[in-house]
Amino acid sequence: MFKATLTATVLLAAPAFAQDVASGDAEAGESIFNQCQACHVVENDDGEVLAGRNGQVGPNLYGISGRTLGSVEGFRYSKSMAAAGEDEGLEWNEETFVGYVQDPTGWLKEQLDNNRARGNMAYKLRSEEDAANVWAYIVSLDPEAGEEASE
Repeated sequence: MFKATLTATVLLAAPAFAQDVASGDAEAGESIFNQCQACHVVENDDGEVLAGRNGQVGPNLYGISGRTLGSVEGFRYSKSMAAAGEDEGLEWNEETFVGYVQDPTGWLKEQLDNNRARGNMAYKLRSEEDAANVWAYIVSLDPEAGEEASE
């Protein structure tokens, strides 16, 4: 039943994800990101921390839009996350981000069609709206992502 509900939700949301522009509210996402900053940081290429408090448990989220899953150099990903990027060629976009942060291990199991797949991220954003808002906030911090979205 859960899988059918999840599939229906994704299909209904597909038109929003098909756009290049983030569908969420970046301002709302900023306050929700407080839940993420214990593990994640958004630090630009010049070393300026744009969001977070130097979280080192999770990878830097700067420039995430269009990035291959599991590809931040020097970060140690789960084998499943690395496989999602290397073997499946999955890239971060609003759809992948929202699905992943709502149920990291469940999402990886489904994407890899492997019940043994595991992710390292234990935290879950329960609301699809919250996840979309966090995505909008993170990509708003990257001027290049903003330029791509407006083209």
